[in-house]
Amino acid sequence: MKRDLVCGMDIDEKSATAKMEYKAKTYFFCAQSCKEKFERAPETYVDGNREAQVIPEVQETEKLQGVPVGKEGLKRLDLPISGMSCASCVAKVEKGLSQLEGVVEARVNFATEKAAISFDISQLQINDLIQTIQDLGYEAGAEKATFPVQGMTCASCVNKVQTALSQVPGVIRADVNFATEKATVEYIPGQVTVKDLAQAVEAIGYKILEVAEGDVVDTEKQAREAEFRRLKEKFIVGVALVIPLFILVHWDKLGLSNLWSVSKQTNFLIQLLIQTPVQFWVGSQFYRGAWAAAKHKTSDMNTLIAVGTSAAYIYSILATFFPGLFAVKGLSAEVYFDTAGAIIVLIILGRLLEARAKGQTSEAIKKLIGLQAKTAMVVRDGQEAEIPVEEVRIDDTVIVRPGEKIPVDGVILEGYSAVDESMVTGESIPVEKNIGDEVIGATINKTGTFRFTATKVGKDTMLAQIVKLVEEAQGSKPPIARLADIIASYFVPAVMGIGVLTFVIWYFFGPAPALTYAVLNFVAVMIIACPCALGLATPTSIMVGTGKGAENGVLIRSGEALETAHKLNAIVLDKTGTITKGEPSVTDIVAANGYEDKEVLRLAASAEKGSEHPLGEAIVIKAKETQLELKASADFNAIPGHGIEAVIGKNRVLLGNIKLMKDRRIPINEMEQKAEGLSGEGKTPMFVAVDGKLAGIIAVADTLKENSKSAIASLHHLGLEVVMLTGDNRRTAEAIAREIGIDRVLAEVLPDQKTNEVKKLQEEGKKVAMVGDGINDAPALAQADVGLAIGTGTDVAMESADITLISGDLRGVVTSIALSKATIRNIKQNLFWAFAYNTILIPVAAGVLFPIFGILLNPIFAAAAMGLSSVTVVTNALRLRRFRPPTLETAGSV
Repeated sequence: MKRDLVCGMDIDEKSATAKMEYKAKTYFFCAQSCKEKFERAPETYVDGNREAQVIPEVQETEKLQGVPVGKEGLKRLDLPISGMSCASCVAKVEKGLSQLEGVVEARVNFATEKAAISFDISQLQINDLIQTIQDLGYEAGAEKATFPVQGMTCASCVNKVQTALSQVPGVIRADVNFATEKATVEYIPGQVTVKDLAQAVEAIGYKILEVAEGDVVDTEKQAREAEFRRLKEKFIVGVALVIPLFILVHWDKLGLSNLWSVSKQTNFLIQLLIQTPVQFWVGSQFYRGAWAAAKHKTSDMNTLIAVGTSAAYIYSILATFFPGLFAVKGLSAEVYFDTAGAIIVLIILGRLLEARAKGQTSEAIKKLIGLQAKTAMVVRDGQEAEIPVEEVRIDDTVIVRPGEKIPVDGVILEGYSAVDESMVTGESIPVEKNIGDEVIGATINKTGTFRFTATKVGKDTMLAQIVKLVEEAQGSKPPIARLADIIASYFVPAVMGIGVLTFVIWYFFGPAPALTYAVLNFVAVMIIACPCALGLATPTSIMVGTGKGAENGVLIRSGEALETAHKLNAIVLDKTGTITKGEPSVTDIVAANGYEDKEVLRLAASAEKGSEHPLGEAIVIKAKETQLELKASADFNAIPGHGIEAVIGKNRVLLGNIKLMKDRRIPINEMEQKAEGLSGEGKTPMFVAVDGKLAGIIAVADTLKENSKSAIASLHHLGLEVVMLTGDNRRTAEAIAREIGIDRVLAEVLPDQKTNEVKKLQEEGKKVAMVGDGINDAPALAQADVGLAIGTGTDVAMESADITLISGDLRGVVTSIALSKATIRNIKQNLFWAFAYNTILIPVAAGVLFPIFGILLNPIFAAAAMGLSSVTVVTNALRLRRFRPPTLETAGSV
């Protein structure tokens, strides 16, 4: 048997459709089209590059379709779920998923309608998770799409395409039909794009035709819009039917009996006919939800609504056809079709408003995704071509003109410009960009035209990573949410118990007509309870808060970090790269013996020209900034541990420390004292001597970032003790600390000691945040109660941190803590409202005020109040959208 190197099919030499000689070897093919592909690029297949892609081997640990192997065999999956109506639904789904063997953690977010699941891919498949969700009575948000596939010539091609599609992360199942030449793919929205599927197929030599533009994640938006339209339609129909109901109830009071005299029995029958479609069509979702819950021996908010309105509906039917059952002491029976109808319509209205508000909570994600450029101008084969941004590849040369969006991340090759990075970093001032500088996709080029090399594309760009981090944070739960979850899981059964108890008490001990009072108060209790408010209290605030953070250049990884940040009372700042710029620059020039500052700088920079030493580079940069003309140097000599010497024109120049001056017996006199003063300020003084005579001192230091001082003052206003941690000597560190108002200095700390210093602060009973940017900061960031990484630092530091500051500005620390305080305050307000609402109004609905004040809660008002409670919670969360980063003046009031 021989293998067709193009499609991977094993074929018999005798039955091969075609064959070809290449480099003294015969190759066999299953079809003429395979031979033609081979002829076009034989080296691709023979060298093994192509063969490696044919029928990929599936490792044991990778048998889960659509899921790449995660760390230690774990995978995190965000799975959309539909059909949840309240917090008890959340608790039910979380419990069901958590009980699956292999699930490490399952968190369900009612506001985003998603489950964040961490599971062992060697024990579970996505289908198991979806089946469990469906068994619980809900729907997992898997979608199907069908694509034409070009280039398949045999059954083996089908297998190849099917395997390639199945291995795309986010694909649950893929079926390929050779006869129709189409692939049907079942996938998870948000986990995969159409382009991902197309690229997977193209990578093995085939092509998906008619690929729709955009992202598969759009289906989630479409689903929300469809749900909103459905609710709106039901609300309009419900209102159109309930209005005649109320007219019939008040027929005589409105004087309509003069126009048409309707008997009471006929009136009741007409009400029944009108209410029936309201009960079973407008309110159908409540029955479906209640039935799904009942099948699994549980209950949720749908149960309360279905049971409550059904009680009023059935009572009214009995009163219509058997009025004698309810006639007491001359009182005739009454019906409550209008009550059942109004309850259903008001709850639909509440859900309509809630759906609209919930859509607004995810505005941050929509804004971020909307920042992405649609096309890119690239240079290929020497020609400029405009292509979709999804087709940009790593190492492509991309051209950006003034006013255009930068399509992907990269490094500038030629040209310069000012780039507006405010949409990513939160910084309003455009950043100057020159050759060698990095540019970020989705930012806006303001002035010049430049070319850059693409370094990160697709899901690897900074924008894509930001979107991913924000989505993960929005799906997380802070500890404060656990109490609400626990209460919500017991809430519905408890309310049903209170409802039954209310019915019994009113039926046996209430005034006549006891059954009517018992039914109405039972309905009021069932309807007034609102687990929705409990379920929405935390996730809506988290969604808005984390989204607002992203808008301001602060990426918060989890709800837990958000909650902990508001409790902080100490913050540790790594000096280099955090408080300071992390690169030396010239701070002082002190001329001596008749030399001028510019001449001292020009001579020193000319001597250091071409030097790779950081201090030398700082001097050269300063000279260029001053626009000094540098001269060529000769006889350059580096003196280890002392400095350098070189000949500039006719002058021999020495540049170095005090030891070099003393070794060469150059008198420095009173300048030695000046050098000591500069050292005391944390600066490094370097002496410049020309032809054996001191010309001056140039001081170099790692200078403070522009906003470090004001940021530290704001941290003080927020009530935090500010600690600086550095490996520098204590004298230098304390000089910097005095300048910017640091409370405590931890100096001469080795990299492996940083974690211990954080531990010591924690042992003092402090809640500690650590801010750093380097690889050696990563362990300390992980040890701290909250780790904050400077976004301009290393990837390792950012991976270890709970919060990432994209801009590298310390003011982001102030923003993150202020945002945390605002978000947690908002969550507490929501929880207070939800608890207070249910705690106060459930007893009122049960009739506790009746014996004293004669007050009963009409079930219609109960329905209105229940809907209002959910809308109030979401609306309160939306107030966070008005959050603004605090200034020095406003930080103390946060």
